[in-house]
Amino acid sequence: MGFVSYRYHYIFALHFLKHLEIMYAIVDIAGKQFKVEKDKSIYAPKLEGKEGSAVEFDNVLLVDNEGKVKVGAPTVKGSKVSGKILEHVKDDKVIVFKKKRRKGYKKKNGHRQQFTKVLVESIA
Repeated sequence: MGFVSYRYHYIFALHFLKHLEIMYAIVDIAGKQFKVEKDKSIYAPKLEGKEGSAVEFDNVLLVDNEGKVKVGAPTVKGSKVSGKILEHVKDDKVIVFKKKRRKGYKKKNGHRQQFTKVLVESIA
């Protein structure tokens, strides 16, 4: 009985989520694709620029504006995403360990990838 009521509430909630349309875009940043929404932040590969400076992305591959989808070939003409650089950060450390058994060969290296936290201000 509890599962039925849970399912009912889940379907009831989905009914309202269908009417809640959010504008988003798919953007190509440094060879990687990101789904961006207004007033949300993303972690992109390290970008040139100081903290607080504005940045624009012209390689917009797809734009969804309240259910109206525009797909570019390869990009959507006349559209761009603008944002602001919040900070430059590093990812968690990844340990790279190499070993060959019975040869006495071991190497241990660490790597921290650098990212830029970008706040998306507008999708035009």
